[in-house]
Amino acid sequence: MKAVRFHEHGGLDVLRCEEVPDPTPAPGEALVKVRACALNHLDIWQRRGIPGVPLPHCPGTDVAGQVVRGETHGVAEGQRVLVQPGISCGRCVACLSGEDNLCRSYGLVGYQSEGGYAELVTVPFENLVAIPDRLGFVEAAAFPLTFLTAWHMLVTRAALRSGETVLILAAGSGVGQAAIQIARAQGARVIVTAGSKEKLARARELGAHEGINHYNQDIAKEVRRYTDRRGVDVVFEHVGQATWEQSMKSLRRGGRLVTCGATTGPSGSLDIRHLFSRQISLIGAYTGSKGELLKAAELFFDGTFSPVVDCTYRLEAAAEAQGRLEDKAQFGKIVLEV
Repeated sequence: MKAVRFHEHGGLDVLRCEEVPDPTPAPGEALVKVRACALNHLDIWQRRGIPGVPLPHCPGTDVAGQVVRGETHGVAEGQRVLVQPGISCGRCVACLSGEDNLCRSYGLVGYQSEGGYAELVTVPFENLVAIPDRLGFVEAAAFPLTFLTAWHMLVTRAALRSGETVLILAAGSGVGQAAIQIARAQGARVIVTAGSKEKLARARELGAHEGINHYNQDIAKEVRRYTDRRGVDVVFEHVGQATWEQSMKSLRRGGRLVTCGATTGPSGSLDIRHLFSRQISLIGAYTGSKGELLKAAELFFDGTFSPVVDCTYRLEAAAEAQGRLEDKAQFGKIVLEV
């Protein structure tokens, strides 16, 4: 089969499209013919050299395709599926309590295992989620990781409620566009940031009420203006170092900041006195459980959520696709069609 892999860490030039042996599913695994695989920043970090990636490696966490093998574990040959990205042991207390994302052996397809930048991939049977015939593979691949992460952050961890106001950083990112849709579904007022008028306009089309250009406007000052100096109830933070201070200043007294990432750097200063005197909650989030994905998927399947696809590339053009993601040129998800 064809697969895009890297044999060493580095720039876009280390990505190679090459012929490799077809994978053989282990007991409890399905063999899936990949029809589409969406990109994530995780793919870039792996290529650049984050720890824990054996070489050579095939990335790709967001997969949609068709089951290759015949009926087993209740899954029919040819079944159209998307892949739940989280991998866990299935036996520990966390897994059996429905919190598989807290499993000590938790990992992600395409990170701790070979991923979807390939014609075939093996995944655990319990990670297969059947998709309706009306949904395309590209749209299905654009859904799992970003919507699961945003759902876990806003619904589960921050407990966003109807009538509250949320600030969503980097609305043009995959997780940003998902967060806008989830926040609106929760009945929240949505303020977003983005780096251009065009991206802010698209965010408003998705349902954002107000927009801030994070390159030439003071985020906290604009938030105070939009909220009559009160601040927001929740900040949806995934940018990290570049926006951390502004995010903290944007919170109301008793507000919650939930974060899942640090794409601009891992350091953020914090005056502890500011934290306790204003009774602010800092909430960490990684990604959600299988149960959370199924809840979010119900709203995807009924049309409430519609993943935004920026553009598609052929598998062989994976380096070009990652380049677009690195340049922050996209609004929504970039997807490889296999």
